[in-house]
Amino acid sequence: MCGETRSETLRLAAALGRIVAERDRYDEQPVDSLKAFPEEPHAMSHRHLPLLSAAIACVVLASTAFAGPPSSRVQPVIDDYHGTKVVDEYRWLEGGTTELDTEVAQWTAAQNAYTREVLDNLPGRDELSDRLRGLLTVGSISVPSTYVNRYFYTKRTGDQNQPILFCRVGHDGEPRVLLDPNTLHDDGLVSLDWHTPNHDGSLLAFGISESGSENSTLHIMDVQTGAWLKDEIPNRAGSVNWFPDSTGFIYAALADVDDPYSGEIRYHELGTDRHDDQMIWKQFSQTWGPWVSLSRDARWMIAGYWTGTNSNDLWVVDADKWKRTGEFERIPIAVGYEDVQFNGPVYGDTLYLMTTLDHKNGEVYAVDLNNPHRSNWKCVIPGQPNAILQGVTTARGMLVATYLHDVSTRIERFTLDGTPLGKITLPGIGSAGISTDDDRTEAFLKFSSFNQPATIYRIDLKTDERELWAELDVPVDPTIAKVSLVRYESNDGEEISMFLVHRKDLKLTGDNPVLMYGYGGFNNSMTPFFWSTKFDFMERGGVLAVPHLRGGGEYGQSWHKAGMLENKQNTFDDFIAAAEWLIEHKYTNPDRLAVMGGSNGGLLTGAFLVQRPDLCKAVICSVPLLDMLRYQHFLMARYWVGEYGSSENPEQFDFIHAYSPYQHIQKNRPYPAVFLDAGEHDSRVHPLHARKMTAALQAATTSDPGDKPIILWIDQHAGHGQGKPFHLRLRDSVDFHIFLYWQLGLTGE
Repeated sequence: MCGETRSETLRLAAALGRIVAERDRYDEQPVDSLKAFPEEPHAMSHRHLPLLSAAIACVVLASTAFAGPPSSRVQPVIDDYHGTKVVDEYRWLEGGTTELDTEVAQWTAAQNAYTREVLDNLPGRDELSDRLRGLLTVGSISVPSTYVNRYFYTKRTGDQNQPILFCRVGHDGEPRVLLDPNTLHDDGLVSLDWHTPNHDGSLLAFGISESGSENSTLHIMDVQTGAWLKDEIPNRAGSVNWFPDSTGFIYAALADVDDPYSGEIRYHELGTDRHDDQMIWKQFSQTWGPWVSLSRDARWMIAGYWTGTNSNDLWVVDADKWKRTGEFERIPIAVGYEDVQFNGPVYGDTLYLMTTLDHKNGEVYAVDLNNPHRSNWKCVIPGQPNAILQGVTTARGMLVATYLHDVSTRIERFTLDGTPLGKITLPGIGSAGISTDDDRTEAFLKFSSFNQPATIYRIDLKTDERELWAELDVPVDPTIAKVSLVRYESNDGEEISMFLVHRKDLKLTGDNPVLMYGYGGFNNSMTPFFWSTKFDFMERGGVLAVPHLRGGGEYGQSWHKAGMLENKQNTFDDFIAAAEWLIEHKYTNPDRLAVMGGSNGGLLTGAFLVQRPDLCKAVICSVPLLDMLRYQHFLMARYWVGEYGSSENPEQFDFIHAYSPYQHIQKNRPYPAVFLDAGEHDSRVHPLHARKMTAALQAATTSDPGDKPIILWIDQHAGHGQGKPFHLRLRDSVDFHIFLYWQLGLTGE
């Protein structure tokens, strides 16, 4: 094979692909019954790709080493957007036909082989793998949910691929394994997506999916015996609300798993065929659609419908009447408002409605569900000028409100009429979540920070007393980390805050390696979190920088709106300004700066890459959105039109086209090293974005691929990142870090 050209290698790979596909026609073996994705109607299905990838890798590595990446054919397609013509040279990498899908699979396998060739031969990889394995075995644990005397929670320890679901009888009872997903697949590719016990904890509804697809299949378990009942509901089923008598539940699922806009709310009676489930409500738009929650006593249904990423309508339904007659009569609570959200828990006949309707930072109204008209609302928790209300829950005789203040959590208690009862004492500045229950003042608090791993406390809401319930062992000393909150100006003068994390004894020289990590979208907040693998980076003298970009939720809805739709460039400008500040203040320089982000953060790093490639040495761009002119045509992406807009709208086209990363790659320009990754089974962001961006960058860059390569990894066993088993997360972590260390000059550290 040593004399074969690259085109010949791909020709051989194509032949192999046809052989594999043809063989499987006659040698089809039954697959795991828990398989969550249907067989693709292509000549070569997803499950053939790992075989093809390995085969191509063998051919490629046996032949002459690549001087650069595999070539990508150019086949221009010209689109006319409202009079503006845009050329797409790599439209074919979107696939969509049998012939194209086969070619895309071949191209992907060649790119994966090239990436493995680049990353697997970097010095220090084996030692780094051993180090990161230890850091990743920190594991995880969830806050328990309580149902009478049963406590349900998940925990992953050591190198277990997936978290295990446990149950305790009593808060200090002996843990019992209820569900171990690691036993459901040899490679740990089946994950537990969610679980919801019934009111007394005797039955458990849970959802599992395979290969990170998130297309959950709902099952029911008898908690006492561990037996699975015959009930089974596929198609991304979840959002279960049990009736108190445990005879059935309300749930959400897709009518068609291939249509993400086919959401339905149905009622399932235990022991019956799911095809007979009673329809309650259907999705009728390409926004996030309907949801229903059931009050604890099943007296009321709260029915919501997402009209955008930042707004929803809300009604109340007499659940007693619906159960008797099947009549789903919605009585308006808040309907027709733009850019306002409404939600909250029900306690008795009162909805404690959290909304930004009258206060930008959020407040809570008591709404009598027997008379829910706006004129009858009573404000029980007024908005605060310097704290963002993030959630409200109910406990016995009280309300518990969670706030974000200066990008850290604050939790306060109130009586049901709004009388303050004081704050919950937290261990420090960080991120916290609290789990409460209507029938008790016992609650569970989870706390973490950059220098404290996740720790769970059992607390008494009446006295604010707490005791340690669970903590994770870590193979590092978290106290070595110094955490500071700095502020800088973006290009329009807006003040932006940013967390900096590094060793306490670090000396700033202007040549420190820095990793900047950001998101900046969908009202999500980058609060402090424990990132165990970054301790190795900090031990090597690295600095972690996490700016709070407009588009996120760190400073309320106005902050979110300032980074969405026509304001999206603000998000990118804030990230660029953070890099400039770090360089100006002698933390680093462009040869020692790397940026990283995923999903919406992948869009962020992609925009940073094409707008200011001079500011960094390396870019890690994960499960990204990059072709913003076409993103809305794939998977569930029309849900995000309220966040980004759509090129189909003439006015929105202008501002999207102005920043869409894929369309702004400049040919014959030196680009930094770029590592793009995506999942073949991603049900959110299509891997076409990473594919097309890779091909265009590889063709455009004038940088030496031996020094600053453009590499792509398409994981054949993963989706958007959820449910990925330990061994794949370890591989990914080693890949990202060895790439980062190589580019920032840390491989010899």
